[in-house]
Amino acid sequence: MCSTRIVPSLAGWCCQRGRALVLGAVVFASATVALTASGAEQFEVETSRSGDRIEVRARANIRAALPVVWGTLVDYENLPEFIPGLKRSRIIARNGATTTVEQSGEARFLFLAVPINVTVESTERPPVIEVRRVSGTLRHLQGRYETEVSADPAHVQLRWIGSIAPESDLPLWVGEVLVRHLIEQQFRGMVREIERREAARRAAATPAAGK
Repeated sequence: MCSTRIVPSLAGWCCQRGRALVLGAVVFASATVALTASGAEQFEVETSRSGDRIEVRARANIRAALPVVWGTLVDYENLPEFIPGLKRSRIIARNGATTTVEQSGEARFLFLAVPINVTVESTERPPVIEVRRVSGTLRHLQGRYETEVSADPAHVQLRWIGSIAPESDLPLWVGEVLVRHLIEQQFRGMVREIERREAARRAAATPAAGK
């Protein structure tokens, strides 16, 4: 996940009232538009504010086997290969069902540059993975992935439900839009990788099925 620091050379520009109002209209629109991911039958990200925290709910219906979905979610050290902006993801400890992971990178949105430097604990309790901040540049991060197999076992609904509190020096409306954008990009990257792995699994199984 991420810290939320405005690039100094642009912080003053953001404070200019007229331009800030225009920017506000643009980012508000981006925060309320429905999202559709190619391949996923349904893809939605919703955010709302609760005090200084931003509540996030994301979901996607994916045509994939549950082991493929789960294997992608827990592939911690390969996350930078398919999660936008994430440059490093390193396992530093394991304790039973809990894995401690250090992550770093950078996310960008409009004129914002957002450094990522956080350590999280990921606890795997199928069909749920619980995630919480241990240290880093976010004041708060807690949430969970949920997986639910539909009546058709070839379809899984993947959900992320959680809350995030960026650094206090970021305006609340900017923080909400930034978090939404970051979650949308990361969740979309996860869904696309699941779809890619599922397609590879099906392709590999086709010759065997034809024998």
